[in-house]
Amino acid sequence: MASNMIGRVLRGVRAGQEKSIVNDPALRTAGRMTLSSPAFENGGAIPTVNAATAAGDNLSPALNWDDVPEGTEQLLLIIEDVDVPFPRPLIHTVALFSPAMTRLAEGALVSGNEHIWFPRLGFGRSGYAGPRPIPGHGPHHYGFHLYALDLAIPASTEVKGVKGVLAAVNGHVLAAAHLTGTHEQA
Repeated sequence: MASNMIGRVLRGVRAGQEKSIVNDPALRTAGRMTLSSPAFENGGAIPTVNAATAAGDNLSPALNWDDVPEGTEQLLLIIEDVDVPFPRPLIHTVALFSPAMTRLAEGALVSGNEHIWFPRLGFGRSGYAGPRPIPGHGPHHYGFHLYALDLAIPASTEVKGVKGVLAAVNGHVLAAAHLTGTHEQA
């Protein structure tokens, strides 16, 4: 009950789309790909099964993509919540994988998946971190951003956080695709 009240009080406080990682100069590109999910439509509700453990099963949604450009050496997936009541959106997941993959099955974004590696984010976590907005805060928008890179960052590379990833991919983004889902806790 108290967290619901906190969410209602903070309802108007949001990081905002203008601060989304998609606006970072390191990720700029004119190239386009397509990204979709059988779990939700673009702009639609993300199923509870894909929400974080306290609110769901924390299974990453299945994702499909097309139009990966020639010369792609690696794909980068970033999932963020632009509606958190923080100064900047919250990065939930950062994953790198082979362009030979054309889809991710539901639940594939887990630590220990030999085909995907996860640069460490804050608090030493890696892998998928599903939606878990503050109860009563209203709907949150989760951006799934896929980038085709013209270089591969080996899993053995020491990349620290999102800033390290952005520094490593700066000038190497060939194309991008975006999918947005929403999630809310009453």
